[in-house]
Amino acid sequence: MRNTRYPGHKRHLRSEIIRVASEVFARFGYRKTTVEDIANQLHMVKSSLYYYFKGKDDIFNAVVDYEAKKIRRKLTDIIEQNDDPRTRLRKYIVARMQAMHDISLTYYSIFDPALIHYDFIENVRKKYDRLEHYTIRRILEEGISRGVFTDQDPSLASTVICKAMKGLEIPLFWREKEGQDFHHVENLVHLLFYGLVKRPVVK
Repeated sequence: MRNTRYPGHKRHLRSEIIRVASEVFARFGYRKTTVEDIANQLHMVKSSLYYYFKGKDDIFNAVVDYEAKKIRRKLTDIIEQNDDPRTRLRKYIVARMQAMHDISLTYYSIFDPALIHYDFIENVRKKYDRLEHYTIRRILEEGISRGVFTDQDPSLASTVICKAMKGLEIPLFWREKEGQDFHHVENLVHLLFYGLVKRPVVK
């Protein structure tokens, strides 16, 4: 990697280190990855990385936050691109679960409860869980006010939806990946929108 200096160079290089480190962690797992592995991939000497990060732990923490922000940006774009609350909610849920599915395939080897960083991952998740609850609640509130969702407690409904999505994550991260598919997400969306009870036909 060239070391040309320009305004914002340090910020740009730090971002590049995080991006490349995420690929290295995904390939080798947290335990087997070394700072030297990351430096080699960046064509840098190992000592140069310590100018930007304290060590592997610090880099890993930055990678976790980087992935969380990347998902958040994607979901924000989906909300901004769709005006109808029903479309927003449906696309949000599917895209969110697809993103978690992709992460589970890429980072399966580092999501280990025994890792010292598991608490850090959970803290990042709690931060974004709060944002997600707020986001879904706002979508529901808008849908209720526009008459496209039934009149209900949007905070309670948001909690239920968030818990349902988190429940679907469990098999993504803690089971073997072979044979898994994504149809259960579509089923969740169908249940959210149409429920289980038949509505009487109006004649």
